[in-house]
Amino acid sequence: MISPLDTAALVVAGVVAGLVGSAGGITSLVSFPALLAVGLAARSASIANSIALVACWPGSAFASQPELKGWGGWLWRWSTVALAGGAAGAALLVLTPGGTFERIVPFLVLAGSLALLFEPRLTAWRQRRQRDESIFALPTGLLLLSLYNGYFGAGSGVMVLTLMLLLVEQHLPSANALKNMLIGAGVLASAVVYVLSGSVSWSAAVPLGIGMLIGSSLGPRVARRAPANILRVIIAVLGIALAIQLWVDPHL
Repeated sequence: MISPLDTAALVVAGVVAGLVGSAGGITSLVSFPALLAVGLAARSASIANSIALVACWPGSAFASQPELKGWGGWLWRWSTVALAGGAAGAALLVLTPGGTFERIVPFLVLAGSLALLFEPRLTAWRQRRQRDESIFALPTGLLLLSLYNGYFGAGSGVMVLTLMLLLVEQHLPSANALKNMLIGAGVLASAVVYVLSGSVSWSAAVPLGIGMLIGSSLGPRVARRAPANILRVIIAVLGIALAIQLWVDPHL
């Protein structure tokens, strides 16, 4: 049972997590340890975290209206891919043990973080190749990352942001806004699966979600004003730190 003090702590953690995540950082770096600290087991904390993350979607959408202008049709099309991947990943978590996959996760997060750190060089390399990448690069990458987002999720925002910067939009605040919408679509699909499975700790998910709704409305404003190069380095460093932490403790 979550105490009133724990409830208040989860609201505060949600505000910080929502702000960090919607600004381009890693939401679970804050929210997941907070759920573990109030006594939830790792699996229950992962599910409660996914439910709470749904609240980031409307907050970041409202705050990112300038960056999302003109992207409506694109988002409708690619959100279906994120929805499918998120639902599949959540079903995978509900139905199967995740011990082996948890050992792969740190390397995925590390790869995404390093790719983000060196994104300008990777983008320049792509431009020299005259953008002749496969037409399957974006759907395949988004589907796999959305599946991962539904299954576990820690660091998925960094990886999707990198995907957007490399294949879709080079302006960091705009790429971050697109990332927030796609991550939100995947999280919504996974949340539906978790609710249907009946395994949600609502006493933890609700206060965390309230905090995330508040924080996510602030994050895009931070991303809009922060120097892109500095923000990219901060996000990448946080991602590398998370990768190390997940390697030391795969149940984070």
